[in-house]
Amino acid sequence: MLGWEFPPIINGGLGVACLGLAKAMREHFDLSIVLPKSDPNFVVDQVELIGLNNLSIKEIKEFHSYSESYSIFEDVSIFETNILPYNDVEKVDVLTSTTSNVHKKVDVHTNRLENDLNAFKFGDLYGEDVIEKVKQYSHYVLQLAENKEFDIIWAHDWMTYLAGVELKKKFNKPLVVHVHATTYDRGGVDARGWVYDIEKYGMEQADCIIPVSNYTGDICVSHFGAEPSKIYPVHNGVEYVEAYREEKKFPEALVLFLGRITGQKGPEIFLEIADKVIHQYKKVRFVMAGTGDQLKGIIESGAYRHIGDKFHFTGFLNKEKVNRLLAMADVYCMPSVSEPFGLSALEAAQFGIPVILSKQSGAAEVMAGALKTDFWDVDLTSKLIVDLVSNPKYAASVRDAGYEDLKLLTWENASEKIATKFHQLING
Repeated sequence: MLGWEFPPIINGGLGVACLGLAKAMREHFDLSIVLPKSDPNFVVDQVELIGLNNLSIKEIKEFHSYSESYSIFEDVSIFETNILPYNDVEKVDVLTSTTSNVHKKVDVHTNRLENDLNAFKFGDLYGEDVIEKVKQYSHYVLQLAENKEFDIIWAHDWMTYLAGVELKKKFNKPLVVHVHATTYDRGGVDARGWVYDIEKYGMEQADCIIPVSNYTGDICVSHFGAEPSKIYPVHNGVEYVEAYREEKKFPEALVLFLGRITGQKGPEIFLEIADKVIHQYKKVRFVMAGTGDQLKGIIESGAYRHIGDKFHFTGFLNKEKVNRLLAMADVYCMPSVSEPFGLSALEAAQFGIPVILSKQSGAAEVMAGALKTDFWDVDLTSKLIVDLVSNPKYAASVRDAGYEDLKLLTWENASEKIATKFHQLING
């Protein structure tokens, strides 16, 4: 299994999903996970975690040749922005960022190897050198695999696709790419560039593509030209938490937005929804939890609309504070423009919160009890919020339906489907 994010270092949606899948899949397979950065003190029973940041020079062989797939993507003239996966990212890393140098010659000496390993020890995995780190990661994975016996390669999101393709070419093993988010979600139909190319290349070379929803599977086919026969959607699950309720310090109902404040997540739509609701129903407040490139503009727009006393921003919150906020919320609203899945909607349902989802999301496919609207339908979403906060019986019915949905949305169920496909691939 090739991953990029993993708790406790990065607790974004991608990391949380990889951890949930790893715990469930260990019941079906012997699992080794190679990560650019892992916490040596964090242990997952029956799973081998290998973090490049924890390796020594003696554990890495010198490179003798480049692989074909690496050379295809050698020259990068532009840096893609806004490439974070589909959820807020919590980073537990007190080390300062450093820029690494990518390999330019076949003759790599010990000092260079040490510098490259330090790139994973110190620095941000999504810093300005992310593309170089992706290339370096693929080289180290290839070397580590020399001493491993494995039957299948499982690569998660574009950061690991190069490594996955290199392993497939060298060891002739089946490659599965797990698609948690794409450039389409972050940039729309016109999104192109290095990341788009590597996503497309990974899907072309893969033996199986596992999107986190039918919605994302359709994007893989229509936007990336993936073979429809390779698509095998598996919806995410959610890890059980002991839900609780916490008393608010104000009497009004609380409507919550949780996620990156970027165009993909529809924060400006949430603000417009809040404006409409506040002018219809005074006993309500809105909270936007998260950070992102649109935060400043949303704050300014909220002030312009004169709803600042009813609309609050928390900035980034760690998991504990997110749970406290969920424990106080009365409605969860996810107006995403393009959402591959939307794990936060499942987490909200766990806390007994009625959920309103964009139809343009993977979670809408499996949360039958949630209320669903098109992301652009501000009028309908506003009406549903007013109905929920003003009618306790209606809110309770939506809440109870959410509990029913969660019974099937487990990582164990997801892993059963994935394990079935893996055995098919291994057995030809």
